[in-house]
Amino acid sequence: MITTTPHQNVPNAPFAIVPKYRPLVIGIVAGEVSGDALGADFMRQMNNLRSDIVWVGVGGRQMQAQGLHAIIDMSRLAVMGLVEVVAHLPDLFKAKDEILQVFFEQNIDLFIGIDAPDFNLRLGKKLKAHGIFSVQYVSPSIWAWRENRIHNIKKSTDLVLCLFPFELAVYEKHNHPAVCVGHPLLKTIDQRLITTSMLEKRLNMIWETPELKHFFATFDKNPNKGEMSHLIAVMPGSRRGEISAILPKLLASMYQLYLTDNQLCFVIPTVNQNYKRIVQQYLQNEPSELQARVVVCCDETVADFSQRIMAISDLVLLASGTATLEAMLLNRPMVVIYSMKSVTYWLAKRLVKIPYVALPNILANKAIVPELIQHDANPDNIRRTVAQNLAIDTAERQQVDLAKTSEWLRQQSNTNPAMAVLNAWLFAKS
Repeated sequence: MITTTPHQNVPNAPFAIVPKYRPLVIGIVAGEVSGDALGADFMRQMNNLRSDIVWVGVGGRQMQAQGLHAIIDMSRLAVMGLVEVVAHLPDLFKAKDEILQVFFEQNIDLFIGIDAPDFNLRLGKKLKAHGIFSVQYVSPSIWAWRENRIHNIKKSTDLVLCLFPFELAVYEKHNHPAVCVGHPLLKTIDQRLITTSMLEKRLNMIWETPELKHFFATFDKNPNKGEMSHLIAVMPGSRRGEISAILPKLLASMYQLYLTDNQLCFVIPTVNQNYKRIVQQYLQNEPSELQARVVVCCDETVADFSQRIMAISDLVLLASGTATLEAMLLNRPMVVIYSMKSVTYWLAKRLVKIPYVALPNILANKAIVPELIQHDANPDNIRRTVAQNLAIDTAERQQVDLAKTSEWLRQQSNTNPAMAVLNAWLFAKS
């Protein structure tokens, strides 16, 4: 903004042109734990480019650590499924109005919607109509289903940041600005989790994590000598709806696995203490023999705690989502499952146009990791598939495919998201 002020050193001098600056105010909204991590990474990169940014919006602990002034609690936006969201619509509409009010009051310069497209595109449409540059970070899955949503995306955004290279084709087809910035996990995953020996990683985690130290101390095994049976990381999702739909099936399969090999150990990492209590409540209903072989652990002070658990595991049994990408980049064999309400699944099955749900399979365009979806995700199938993929030859074949896919993804992902946004915004202003 340019204002005129009297020249202070010369009486009755003519007005001089003096620039007066305001901070760059950015509105940003993430709706769940994975979005919080992605948003925090983006904020970190932007803060490295400019020191005058004011952040306002919705996010969790990680985004707040990067300077976010939170408007509402992020959990209000973390709603799962096509049908389940209906019950939460009144509060979602209220949340949208509350966020927009603050954004307009703060006169934001840019809006960044982190994932959660159903919610963030509605915000973007309102903001773009008022001349506010709007960005959607994480493309809606128009490459998988409902390509006609591109028309609403064009009305709601000035730029889309895609995580994966295969997403760009649909934007090029419809002539809308989009760039592949790659997933931040490509840069943030600790390479030592891949290069360090399994024994050393396990020893470090056991001695650094009280729950693991106590857990393994109860068994007649000596981890210092490598005497540890197969360790399976179990990850039922980061939302309560996912946990309630998936964890009971996982626990039933884990008990069946224990009955076939009573030396198996299971570790369930959780994102916070609240989710740890929820998982423990489910576990309390299981047979005591299984309870003795499962440890639920959490360390909110370690941002990559779940990755460290995956890295020390022989196999990861997990819900479809971002965690499958983490497991792939860590080169950990996995079995992917997903389950949802019957009506939601019926709708999704008729709308989705791609054959896979797990990111490693979508990226490779072939089934390199096993998927068990809905009715196939039953305890018998899970037990059988996990047992097959614990076999050394099967696990090694999967790891070769995972490594090749990871390398291809790295080669295709080389655009800085913060630079992409700043360049597009400045170009739009010029």
